[in-house]
Amino acid sequence: MLTTEESIVLRSQDTRGVVTLKLDRPQAFNALSEAMLAELQRDFDAITKDQSVRVVVLAAEGKAFCAGHDLKEMRVTPSLDYYQRLFAQCSQMMLSVQRLPVPVIARVQGVATAAGCQLVAMCDLAVASSAAKFAVSGVNLGLFCSAPGVALSRNVLRKVAFEMLVTGEFIDAEQARLRGLINRVAEPEQLDAEVEKLVASIIAKPRVAVAMGKELFYRQAELGIAAAYEAAGKSMACNMMDEAALEGVQAFIDKRQPRWTESSNSR
Repeated sequence: MLTTEESIVLRSQDTRGVVTLKLDRPQAFNALSEAMLAELQRDFDAITKDQSVRVVVLAAEGKAFCAGHDLKEMRVTPSLDYYQRLFAQCSQMMLSVQRLPVPVIARVQGVATAAGCQLVAMCDLAVASSAAKFAVSGVNLGLFCSAPGVALSRNVLRKVAFEMLVTGEFIDAEQARLRGLINRVAEPEQLDAEVEKLVASIIAKPRVAVAMGKELFYRQAELGIAAAYEAAGKSMACNMMDEAALEGVQAFIDKRQPRWTESSNSR
C-alpha cells in the first residue's frame, strides 16, 4: 500500500499491475478539495510514467462516491481569480484520466453528484452499485454544472444531459446504465466481483494495443469523419507492426492462443 497518514487518496497496486485509487474523505462525502485534486493529479502523473500499470480502479470510502467540489472550501476565498484557478485545476485532473495510457474504471458505491458525476463520466468505464445515484445538481444552488456538462454531454444524449443539468434531479444506477453514463450495475455485495470481470478481461490483452486504442478512441471522437478514419487507419497500421499484434494474428491463423511476451505489457 503506497500511502501516508495524511493521504486522502489511498493508492494500492497488486501483482498484476492493477492500481486502486480510493478517495478517502468519507466524512466530507469525498468532496474534491484542492488537496484531493492535487493528490489525484500526482497519482495520475505517476501512473502515466509507470509501465507496470495495466488498469486503474477509481473507488471511494464511505457512503458517497464523490459529492463534487468542496463548497465550504470554495466559500472561504470568493474571488474570480481563485475560482478560475480552482476549475482549471479540476479540468486538468479530469483530462488526465482520459490521457492515461491505461483504462480507468470507476467503482461507484454511492452517490456521485456534480463534479463527482463528472469524474464518473470521465472514466473510461464505470460499474455502479444498485444503490448508487447520480446528479449534476449545482443548478439547485444557483451554479450551473457547466464543467460536469462537458463530460456528461460526451457520454449521454444531449437532451438527456441537458435535462439532468437544468433540473438537477437524481437518476438511479439502472437509469444511468440505460443512458450510457455507466457500463454495468451490480448489487452492493457483487460490486467488486463485477469490477473484477472488467479488470480480468482488460489485462488479458496486450497493454500496448489497449494504450494505442484508448488514445485513438478519444482523439477521433473530436474529429470529422474523414479525419477520424485517416487517424484510425494510421493508428491501426502502427498497431499492426507491433510484435503483440503480429503474434496475435499469427496465433489466429495457427488456431492457437497468443503467446504475448512481457514486453507486450510494458509499453
